[in-house]
Amino acid sequence: MNTIIITGATSGIGLASARLLAAKGFRILAVGHSKENCEKARSAILAETPAASVEYFPADLMQQREITRVAGELTEYVNKNCGAEVDALINNAGCARSWYMTTDEGYEQQFALNYLAGFLLTHELLPLLTKGQGRVIMTGSESHKGIKVHWNDVMLRRGYNPLTAYKQSKLCDILFARGLNDRYNAAGVHAYVVDPGLVHTDIGNKSGGIVNLVWKLRKRHGADPAVPARTYGWLCEQAEAPAGLYYRLCKENTYSKQVTSENADRLFALSEQLCGVTFGKENLV
Repeated sequence: MNTIIITGATSGIGLASARLLAAKGFRILAVGHSKENCEKARSAILAETPAASVEYFPADLMQQREITRVAGELTEYVNKNCGAEVDALINNAGCARSWYMTTDEGYEQQFALNYLAGFLLTHELLPLLTKGQGRVIMTGSESHKGIKVHWNDVMLRRGYNPLTAYKQSKLCDILFARGLNDRYNAAGVHAYVVDPGLVHTDIGNKSGGIVNLVWKLRKRHGADPAVPARTYGWLCEQAEAPAGLYYRLCKENTYSKQVTSENADRLFALSEQLCGVTFGKENLV
């Protein structure tokens, strides 16, 4: 039984993907923000697929100490029950903010959760992914186009704009996937980004302010989360690792010209510094 780890899996795209993959016979290890939400999501999946193999792990992925803690719990579980192999890690947890807010580390929250959490969790789980010849899937957005990384102020402390912060975090997601492929394709690990399109979820309704008002109007026109979930499922199901990087509706899509190995390397170095880790040969099994 193939093992899939999914973050942000108690609602929206994450829950829809967990439901889909559980019904297809994958073992699902899901991460959600609270114990209560995790229990509700697990019950919902089991109500639809009683034979599903699904376990939930509560963690606040906004904080790095929580990422390393839950990564340890996931590693222990996988080593004990899954042959020390992970077939896919779906870094889907995300947020939108209306004003400047920071994590305990002092990092802007959209950058921290939408991007940096996936970077650090992937680092922590890389030995399991390498052994499983696994896939890393980031949740992206078409909004990554038309923007550059603000290298001199990546946290956007000066003149904060919430939409700029969101767009930058999504550009970072695809740069990370590019960087992972540059480093680990030879070891059998492949990274992808899924553009889910406009989806009817509550991501923009959790912090109040202008983002909440705008999202209430926009999400009415969004697709059901089950629609983008099919692309995550497709990427997990392919016997041979797909050759592309950026996918929408199970097809390759074009992406920003900012997605270069040079920018990916620069982001890798910055992210390693921000997380206090190093991606290197010591992570390979």
